[in-house]
Amino acid sequence: MPAAVEFQNVSRHFGSVRAVDGVDLSIAEGTFFAMLGPSGSGKTTCLRLISGFEQPTGGMIRIFGQDCSDVPPNRRNVNTVFQDYALFPHMNVRDNVAYGLMVKGVDKRTRHDRSEELLALVKLEGYGARKPGELSGGQRQRVALARALINEPRVLLLDEPLGALDLKLREAMQDELKALQQRLGITFVFVTHDQGEALSMADQVAVFSEGRIAQIGTPSEIYEKPRTRFVADFVGSSNVLSAEMAANFGAAARPASLRPESLRIADEGARVRGRVIALRYLGSGTRVVVAVPGGELSVFVNKGMPVPEQGSEVGLNWDPEAMHLMEQG
Repeated sequence: MPAAVEFQNVSRHFGSVRAVDGVDLSIAEGTFFAMLGPSGSGKTTCLRLISGFEQPTGGMIRIFGQDCSDVPPNRRNVNTVFQDYALFPHMNVRDNVAYGLMVKGVDKRTRHDRSEELLALVKLEGYGARKPGELSGGQRQRVALARALINEPRVLLLDEPLGALDLKLREAMQDELKALQQRLGITFVFVTHDQGEALSMADQVAVFSEGRIAQIGTPSEIYEKPRTRFVADFVGSSNVLSAEMAANFGAAARPASLRPESLRIADEGARVRGRVIALRYLGSGTRVVVAVPGGELSVFVNKGMPVPEQGSEVGLNWDPEAMHLMEQG
């Protein structure tokens, strides 16, 4: 079975800028796939290459096995949900959702019936007569989703669609998006700079840096076994140890990642001792920063557990497998 989307050594250059630089990836059909990275890392350009709004400078892109080099955007079986929703303010919600069918020449009764089905799917029954300006941000996002789905694309592209929402609504929409993808069974390709979104929703995550993919894996692989210092720093919070520090702690002389939640304060059997230099209250717990020989280590102490005083001396311990060795450089 061909991949839903496949990149083979794909590049996209803008003059001397290599926005995408030799990317290889394969996205399986029915996958929720996240492209994660900072601004300018190449993830959005990759999304535009899939949609056909950009053309590769080099390499090949296949969608369900078909070379789409000469296929225009309107003939690719994909659709895009944008961050700004791009709804037509003069149209009501029903007509916004049905717009794609109107362009195809579908009769009014059929497209309105189908529009109501999609509004029910995104939990907006009874909102068809309203204008976009009468809706909340979360409701407008659902309308944009329904409009993108009405043409039954095999791949849905989502370009940071939750970026304009507040934290609580964004978290609620993460759950809804994941549930919707599982219900429909189509391929979602989701672009975000928010590692929490990527880890909570995706089946597979590609971490982008400077136009290239630094690592592809499941959320747990990306978080627990980062390949490089960039991935360890960008995805979550990590103690990134130098090769010398790792060797001093009994591991091989290679850079290593040690997540704060993997450490515990323990006077007996401590692997290293140090002095508390900062306490950062985070609500669900406290981050304790400890100065140790060769650097600093952050420890996450869960809420309700004893927190040492600043300036006190503490011992730190962790399970050996919690220290993950990374590539050099």
